[in-house]
Amino acid sequence: MAIVVKLDEALKRRGITSKELCELVGITEANMSILRSGKAKAVRFTTLNAICYHLQCTPGDILQFDGKEIDND
Repeated sequence: MAIVVKLDEALKRRGITSKELCELVGITEANMSILRSGKAKAVRFTTLNAICYHLQCTPGDILQFDGKEIDND
């Protein structure tokens, strides 16, 4: 995977649970799980903005490029 999701680390730093963040951002726990696992194919900028707002972070704090090309499997 070319993009690594580091959302769990950001949640721990802020002392907030995934369920709490779901409520604040307005997404389902199922969608949050897909995002946290790195299996999401896309994320809306509005969702990313809300996550960053509530975690007081930047997109680069939770999304990291691993230097590899996308694996389309």
